[in-house]
Amino acid sequence: MNMTTTPLLAAMLATLAPMAHGASFTVKLSHDLDIARPSETVTIPWVEVNKQLPGALIQRLAVKDASGRVVPHQVTNVAPQAKDPKNEGVAYGELIFQHSFKAGEKTASYTVETIDALAPPFASQSSARYVPERLDDFAWENDKLAHRTYGPALAAPAAPGSGKEVLETSGLDLWFKRVNYPIVDRWYNKGHDHYHHDEGEGMDMYNVGKSRGAGGAGVWLGGTLYTSSNYASWKVLANGPVRTIFELNYSAWNANGTQVSEVKRFTVDAGHYMDRVDSTFTFSGPKTLPIAIGLNKTPTDKGEDPKIAVVKDKASTAVLQWIQQATKGSFGVAMVLPGATDYTEDKLNELIVANATSGQPLTYYVGGAWERSGDITSQAQWETYVRNVALRARNPVKVSWKQ
Repeated sequence: MNMTTTPLLAAMLATLAPMAHGASFTVKLSHDLDIARPSETVTIPWVEVNKQLPGALIQRLAVKDASGRVVPHQVTNVAPQAKDPKNEGVAYGELIFQHSFKAGEKTASYTVETIDALAPPFASQSSARYVPERLDDFAWENDKLAHRTYGPALAAPAAPGSGKEVLETSGLDLWFKRVNYPIVDRWYNKGHDHYHHDEGEGMDMYNVGKSRGAGGAGVWLGGTLYTSSNYASWKVLANGPVRTIFELNYSAWNANGTQVSEVKRFTVDAGHYMDRVDSTFTFSGPKTLPIAIGLNKTPTDKGEDPKIAVVKDKASTAVLQWIQQATKGSFGVAMVLPGATDYTEDKLNELIVANATSGQPLTYYVGGAWERSGDITSQAQWETYVRNVALRARNPVKVSWKQ
């Protein structure tokens, strides 16, 4: 009987086949917190991997936990080189994998080794892409949550009789998921507006409009928020399966006489309800500018008669909402802004403020969770999750390695 080995079957067989190994080195992880740290992302510069495993190939590499189990990993090329004539891996950026610390667990160890077999592909848990199916949306997701934002085509005026939607905003949208597999492609393929109904995978029920949505930024001067238009260009730097990195570029806008432009770099890790955003603002004149990150005050669909609790947690430099809806369940949205100097609001948004220096990134974290996903089902759980995001940001895991 003839048998044809498909790529999927080959990948499955590769995971079952014993992986003979050659050179290896040990990675040690440690931290000082007592809390659980699920899906903690570990990064090792590829130049260090190459020092430990000269000539290592990404196609023949395995990362194993202390029990010898192969764990998903990826190698980025965030800062790629054109050629690698000496096979030194100079085209690569970082080796990435994850470890979930249990509460009270302070250390862990992993082995990175070369293998004889081809390393199997891992299921994608994080991705981002430009979406021409709907003008020029840009969408991203991990196994917990999906997002989108809007490009210049959506802001452009509609031709008479075209029926084209027009929306000018640099606010960020949320798509709530009930499944851990990718949904962005499936939902867009259903057709616009179809994903506003929950058919078992989740739904788009978050309202952005003219607000900052879930984590958009602006310049806060004299009680007025000066904001950019829709993103002008995009760039994907890494695209899963564990971590996705991309940038959105916003053209300069007038902030009370100061021209300001922005580049947002998003880091989207598997297993997290909140993404990291590094926003770099460029301007001349003032030494710093106050930047406000916002959450929409009215984030629900019409007719949901929401009860919205707002918590300004200064100890965690966070602002969070817990929204109870009439028919579509409760959800939380939050932002954590290290170095926050003020908590305020305008007509549309809850705002948290910090000073930014031109050309230097301002880091914050933003995201949300829906009770119907089954993980976070109460305001108390959401507050704990957000506090832990802030704690983890202030106390990064220590990573060391040796042969």
